[in-house]
Amino acid sequence: MASAIDLVVDTSALVAILTGEADACALLERLKLARRIVLCAANRTELLLVMQARFGSVGADRAKQFLALEEIQTQPLDEKLADGAAMAYRRFGKGRHPAGLNFGDCFSYALAEHAGAPLLFKGDDFSRTDIRSALAEDFS
Repeated sequence: MASAIDLVVDTSALVAILTGEADACALLERLKLARRIVLCAANRTELLLVMQARFGSVGADRAKQFLALEEIQTQPLDEKLADGAAMAYRRFGKGRHPAGLNFGDCFSYALAEHAGAPLLFKGDDFSRTDIRSALAEDFS
């Protein structure tokens, strides 16, 4: 990773923003405070699949446009990230831990942990792990 990552974003936060959920404004405001925002390649795929399923190709295209507009970078998968996601599942996965992280969550967790960056997410699954929440960070 070339320069410091300010924030890792999870699919849950992006879907909330793109679909105008009740907390979309708060999540978007937090996103805009960070300089370098990164999304794991696995989570980019998850986002596009969710938006495609809900809104067809228009939804997936809208997601891609948003990622480009907000300059959210996609972190490619490598061995360290894949191993980190597997470790996250062992520690916090569904059926193993109250956090109940799913496949995509494990990649967000692994990237945030590897980068030493806070994670922007929606819901309380990650709050049951040791990962830092971007909602609690001061980016000024």
